[in-house]
Order: sequence, then C-alpha cells, then structure tokens
Amino acid sequence: MSVYLSEYIDPTCRAKLEEKFEVVDNFDKPEEVEAIILRVFPVDAELMDKLPNLKIISKHGVGCNTIDIDAAKERGIIVTNTPGANANSVAELIVGLMLDICRNISVADKKSQAGEFASIAPKEMTGIELTGKTLGLIGAGNIARIVGKILKGGFDCNVIAYDPYMPAEAMQSFGYEKIETVDEVIERADIINVSVPLTPETENLISGASFDKFKPNAILVNAARGGIVNEDDLYDALKAGKLRAAACDAFVTEPPTASNTKLYELDNFIGTPHIGAGTEEALVRMGDESVANVITVLEGGEPPRRVA
Repeated sequence: MSVYLSEYIDPTCRAKLEEKFEVVDNFDKPEEVEAIILRVFPVDAELMDKLPNLKIISKHGVGCNTIDIDAAKERGIIVTNTPGANANSVAELIVGLMLDICRNISVADKKSQAGEFASIAPKEMTGIELTGKTLGLIGAGNIARIVGKILKGGFDCNVIAYDPYMPAEAMQSFGYEKIETVDEVIERADIINVSVPLTPETENLISGASFDKFKPNAILVNAARGGIVNEDDLYDALKAGKLRAAACDAFVTEPPTASNTKLYELDNFIGTPHIGAGTEEALVRMGDESVANVITVLEGGEPPRRVA
C-alpha cells in the first residue's frame, strides 16, 4: 500500500503519512498506489485507469479543477479537499493586493529603485483610499466572506455580493446585499473580488463587454483561478482605461512570466505566482486535513471533506 505524493507539503504532515504508509513520487508500482495527494498535479481518467487499486484522491487545497471528478465517480474513487484551511491566507493576500493597487506600492517601489522620481510624493503616484468604498464580491464562499469582513470592519466598506448558491437571508446575516447578476456587481462596485471555482460556467466569466461596465476608477482582483477573468480582454481594458487597475494571483499559464503574460507590461497591473495559500499556517492546516482524509479512507472510514 502506497501514497503518491510528488509535491511539497508541510514536513510534519508528511511525517504523519509516512508513519502509516509508504510515500512514493512515481508510478513504478501502479498496483500498490491506493491514494494520491496533490496540489496542482493533474489526475485524469487515463491515470486512474493505470492505478487499479486507487481509493482516494486527496486535494491539498480547495479547487479540484485538475481532477476529473466525473471519472473518479464512475470508478468509485473518493475525492476530498480541504475547504477553509487556506481561507485566511488567501483573503489576506487579496486585501494586500487591493491596498497595493490603491496606493501604487509595487509601482512606486520599482520606479524609486530606477530613480524615476525628482521629488517626494510625485503626482503620478496619487492613490485612492479603500475606506468607504463599495466592495463587490463575485462568489461569497469562505475566502470572499473573510475579505468582506476585513473591508467592512476595517475600512467601513459597503459590501454587495453575487452568489447564486447563497440565499438573500444568508447574505443579510453577513451584512451583504445580494446581487442577482455579475454585471450589476461590476457596475456598482469600486473594488471587485473574484472568488469562484473554475468550471465551464465560470470560464471567461469576466470578459469582453463585461469590461465596458466597470467604473473608470474600479479595481479588480482575481486570486481564484486563471481563466475566470479573460487575460487578453483584461489587458485591453486596462490599456484603454476602462478600469483603474487589476491584480491576479492565478493565471491560465502558471507560473506567470513577462514572456507568457503580457499583463506585466502594464504599470496598473500586479501579478503574483499563485501564492494565496502559501503561508506557514495554511500549509500546516491543508497538510493536516489532506493527510487525515487519506488515512481515514485507507483505514475504512468516511472522510469529513468529501467532494465526490
């Protein structure tokens, strides 16, 4: 019995796994592999068919877009994830990106190092405050609600939210106004946060004519998945001044570079290499939960974090 693990997880969590099972980083003995723990590693139907005794695919994180869920269901393979384990970390990064954009922190740092300023407080670095603005949430899950809590409590923001799976009463309990369409959120919000999974329904959710609806001074943050915001259309919109600025922690091609992401050409764009969940605390929580899911299933139990 072995567990396939080719990506980094917290060493203390890995040690718990190694106490019970052999941990491998290859499929040299496919018949012995009964579990996979993954971060971004793709698991498709073809791979599943090569592993005749695979019982569980355990996602170290939330988004399962690199796993063929339907194929797993057809083969009776359990899929689990770790919802909430990284929510604080991702939410804090999102707020950090918002502050960076509003106050031009990264741009000011880069230009200062290049000696581009002749005086302090240069006019072109004039920013905007977060305080009192309208935050628009596209998706109101764990991460988005923490962002809303921080901005509502710390910056006195009004919060509006689109989430077709959350009733208005639940929205009201968080102090949010439920909005029925993505377009209305875009039209009304000063700051827009995208926190939805990548699915056929959400791919290119913000694209094309969506960018005609932004306020000229609006900012957009996507720390969810690449492909939800169309990167080419975002580039065109930022160049045309259809919104003030944007930041992404997730891209179609990862990791992002200046050669594969033309958005880096723009001063009003910030990109980070999918580091939202990359904190010491979140890595421990995700590691603990993903390992616990594997141990539970391989010992004959029902995992608490089951996706399929």
